[in-house]
Amino acid sequence: MGRGYVEKFAGSRGVREAESDVPIDFLIAGNYPGDGGPKPVHFPEPSSVPFGDEPYRVLELETLIELKLASGLTAPDRLIDFADVIALIRANELTEKFANPLDGSVRRKFEELWQAAQTKDEY
Repeated sequence: MGRGYVEKFAGSRGVREAESDVPIDFLIAGNYPGDGGPKPVHFPEPSSVPFGDEPYRVLELETLIELKLASGLTAPDRLIDFADVIALIRANELTEKFANPLDGSVRRKFEELWQAAQTKDEY
């Protein structure tokens, strides 16, 4: 720590920038989203992330959605991940067919959330 960064809490992998209070979380390649337990979906090696110019790389939408779904499915306190998937479905106007290449462990949940995303707020 130091150099303007402090631990979020003792033992955390996250830090926050002390001056602006911006949180920063570190995701370790090969680790698993959600509860951290082994599952088919894991955080990719940065060198395998195809989009963007060095030093910044951006996950493909498919990978991001798989990670969000795996997190929400295994960590019951991470419902925000499901809300994020619904927002991504709407913002990118994804069709049901987007589920086809997704890992089988998350495909059914995507289909369920895709259906929910078709309901428009009426307030």
